[in-house]
Amino acid sequence: MSIDIPATSNPSGVPCWVELATTDEAVTRDFYGRLFGWTYHLDRDPSTPNGRYLTASLETFDASGLYHAWAGWPTGWTVRISVPSIVNAAARIEHLGGKLMLGPVDVPRRGSVVHAIDPSGAPVVLWQPPPDWDFVSGLPNTFSSADLNTRDGAATDHFFGRLFNYKAVRIGNGRSIDYVAWRLNQQPLLYRYVMGPEYHPDTAPHWVVYFEIDHARGTDATAGHALLLGGKVLIEPYDSPWGRIAHLADPTGAIFSIVDRSVTAENWSRAEVDDPYDD
Repeated sequence: MSIDIPATSNPSGVPCWVELATTDEAVTRDFYGRLFGWTYHLDRDPSTPNGRYLTASLETFDASGLYHAWAGWPTGWTVRISVPSIVNAAARIEHLGGKLMLGPVDVPRRGSVVHAIDPSGAPVVLWQPPPDWDFVSGLPNTFSSADLNTRDGAATDHFFGRLFNYKAVRIGNGRSIDYVAWRLNQQPLLYRYVMGPEYHPDTAPHWVVYFEIDHARGTDATAGHALLLGGKVLIEPYDSPWGRIAHLADPTGAIFSIVDRSVTAENWSRAEVDDPYDD
């Protein structure tokens, strides 16, 4: 799947970038570079604490971003969501009960960004990308999809629904698993999950970003490679209607997921696992 931001109008609510706020830039860069084959180039970015932003590339296109996290801010993977006007979006966040953390900030040649927290405590990153921005996803070793794990599904659905006109469509029965797809014009763009008893009560809301894996390599082999590189396998590979999935952590503890969409299962329930945030 390729998500292209048209040059004439940046649509609101479309995932248009993924990035990692890390505590160790060198270790993280090496891990993902060796796991996914990414190479990096340095950009200057006034929205980061040290003015550095590493863009990961795969062959001829950009795949993700990496920067050193602000002290006291959440670390881990997040999704940037496109807006046509960053100034209007920032005002809308506050009107809906969110809290602005940074911005709007103009980034040379890369548009404008806002970092915020929604009313449930989940991180929100909005981006007004440049007119020629093109985000390619769904290819091996690139962004596939993302879940927002939260404690308050109703509040989160209300905030993002009002902000982007998402329609929350339930997946499953809503009793044992509270999982929804956020759709825009009938297209599922992102997903929301209410954390169950497998998570420690103190686990903060967070994004889980999924990366597509080449079928020839497979989820199991990629998870094993992550282990060899110093990462962890938090949830062993399992089959689902979306593909064969594994949940991993990099050497700094940042959580992400991998999926091979060529392998699917009809009968599925979310895996019962230990809290990956519980040390």
